[in-house]
Amino acid sequence: MSKLFRARRAPKIVGLAALTLTSVAVMPGLASAADSAVDNETQFIFNTFAFLVWGALIMWMAAGFTMLESGAVRTKNASMICLKNIGIYSIAGLAYFLVGYNLMYVEVDDFIGTFEFFYSTSPEEVSLLDGDDSALAAVVDNGYAVMSDWFFQMVFVATAASIVSGAIAERIKIWPFFLFTLVLTAFIYPVVGAWTWGKGWLHQEGFIDFAGSTIVHGTGGWAALAGVIVVGPRLGKFRADGTVKPTPPSNVLIFTLGVFILWLGWFAFNGGSQLALGTAADAVSMSNVLVNTNLSASAGVLAALAVSRPLLGRMDLFAGMNGAIAGLVAITAGPAITDHRWAIIIGAVGGLVCTLATKLLERLKIDDVVGAIPAHLVSGIWGTLAVTIAAGGRFHIQLLGVVSIGVFVFAVSYVLWRAMDSLLGIRISAQVERLGQDAGELGIESYPEFVLMPEED
Repeated sequence: MSKLFRARRAPKIVGLAALTLTSVAVMPGLASAADSAVDNETQFIFNTFAFLVWGALIMWMAAGFTMLESGAVRTKNASMICLKNIGIYSIAGLAYFLVGYNLMYVEVDDFIGTFEFFYSTSPEEVSLLDGDDSALAAVVDNGYAVMSDWFFQMVFVATAASIVSGAIAERIKIWPFFLFTLVLTAFIYPVVGAWTWGKGWLHQEGFIDFAGSTIVHGTGGWAALAGVIVVGPRLGKFRADGTVKPTPPSNVLIFTLGVFILWLGWFAFNGGSQLALGTAADAVSMSNVLVNTNLSASAGVLAALAVSRPLLGRMDLFAGMNGAIAGLVAITAGPAITDHRWAIIIGAVGGLVCTLATKLLERLKIDDVVGAIPAHLVSGIWGTLAVTIAAGGRFHIQLLGVVSIGVFVFAVSYVLWRAMDSLLGIRISAQVERLGQDAGELGIESYPEFVLMPEED
């Protein structure tokens, strides 16, 4: 179990072990120390390549968030969503390179790593690139290229930041939002990561979160909740008589495409977090992870649809789509289970609690445009606690992780949102909100062939 749920998300030395054994069996006379050295270098190459491919596929989830959010908001705000999401990814990459990775992984004590700036290729790798072949052994012994690990970690922090975007859409100013993204990716998320994957105090307590139901999705969800509370609901969303103004997805096709892109990316998100594919056991475990991820998402869709009519009064497309995300988030904390029936149950409950939370937020007059808080935060809490069912977690430790991370992220995020609101003002004007951020702030329209009609409250 410790192998599957290790803290530092660095890979084991993996490669073509099966091919090596077959070669030795067929041609034993060729096995030598020189062959072993070649095999180690091949393992290094394949391991690094796998990190980069997994990371690139997870990066594509940024496109999924962009499509989901731009399809969910009203057409007058779709261009702003596109700008925000490409900005999120860019800021996350730079912030995590500047300081975030070091805070999360380098010389971590119980709570935080080093405040040194920048992360870089190792001296041994630099020497190798400069033609010093004597550095090869040291490079290969590391098991993977140093920056391949950084890249894989970076796309996770970008995912956490993307969660916030959709929840507070259609009324947040762009520059305060970018500033919050900077703090989230440079400090808030890395501190949470240091406590857990960086071998900090929660890891030492035995907290388990395989690919980030709480570490990634919970962090994004708590930050989003603080943001929507401070910025308030959209104009006219909650009427004076207590009813809720429906705001269905403006582009169902784009919205659905976003969900499918995220579903695809999740196979890398969870499967890549196995971080090993060099043994039969690793291959079996990764297969289980991908299958469980798919089963959980599928169950989340059907469960959300099944309860949408009694809870929401209709067979709700939005609930079904978010049910998929909820199922994916729920299984992310412990997908390497061997009883696949539990994956179906975990995903179904994830879809159920997501739909319930969507209804609860409406009752509380909390306006989450895309349902990010129910899908990522609430389902993430459930998934983290569900690790105790079949993935080896202890309930009180899992609960401790959920509560401590939640208190930290929400408190820091709330203070930051409030400070920015007092100093900068985080909400767009009522005139721009009625007109739409595309025309009001960007001077562009996503659908110029249609006549722009400002909405009344």
